[in-house]
Amino acid sequence: MTISGSTRVAGVIGDPVRHSLSPVLHNAAYRALELDWVYAAFEVPAGATGAALDAMRVLGLAGLSITMPHKTAAAECCDELTADAAALQSVNTVRVTEHGRLTGDSTDGEGFLRSLREAGHDPAGVRAVVLGSGGAARAVALALGRASATVTVCARNPAAAAAAARLARGDAASWDERGAVAARSVLVVNATPVGMATGERAAAGDPPNAADLPVPEEALGSGQVCVDLVYHPRDTALVRAARRNGAAVVDGLGMLVHQAALQIEAWTGRSAPIAAMRAAVEAAVAS
Repeated sequence: MTISGSTRVAGVIGDPVRHSLSPVLHNAAYRALELDWVYAAFEVPAGATGAALDAMRVLGLAGLSITMPHKTAAAECCDELTADAAALQSVNTVRVTEHGRLTGDSTDGEGFLRSLREAGHDPAGVRAVVLGSGGAARAVALALGRASATVTVCARNPAAAAAAARLARGDAASWDERGAVAARSVLVVNATPVGMATGERAAAGDPPNAADLPVPEEALGSGQVCVDLVYHPRDTALVRAARRNGAAVVDGLGMLVHQAALQIEAWTGRSAPIAAMRAAVEAAVAS
């Protein structure tokens, strides 16, 4: 990669952000598209979101990805929001219009739907349960509701679960009910951090345990589609349990790739090279 005076610069802001896989995804895409672009990670502390977005105009940045803790503040700082960003009051993508206005978007929900459909699963008309009520869960619930799924959200925080369910015009259930809700659902989506410790236990030579499962294993079975948004490790306890019980599995890398692809398409006007991006991020996760 050669950096020149005409190289366009995009990046991600967050804190912490050095662990982000976004540079891997975006730079692989720019190489595949033969674009004179580069993507970098910028560690920006909480409270400096507005200054970082102002820098887009001053420095002529091509686009910014937004991660924690800036997503809500970015929604407040943008001049205009897409429908998804407005509904979520959360932004993970910012671009500058030709008139110098900042447009905020949230690509997580559509990225989730693209990954699901890429794997051969259409959520229209199916009964779905979303486990969790954080930003990813809210984006997924909104997307599934718009895709005509019947959505139930289960989370430890009842108020947060109800708020996420309203985005999908669905229902909320208690965390204690999650096993029963999952058992009668066609689509089971884990949008909690449960499962991230699976890799740590495996590295230590320890087997996964029940704490690595967001739902009881007996709630999973043939005819279901199980999506785990945890992508490191890819082979979580939930993924393994779903496979053992005959359910179809979609891992979290698909959503990661497709939400980035939507950013690339918004900034460059080009179709994102999904295969090149997936190969790059799979190699990064495996290393």
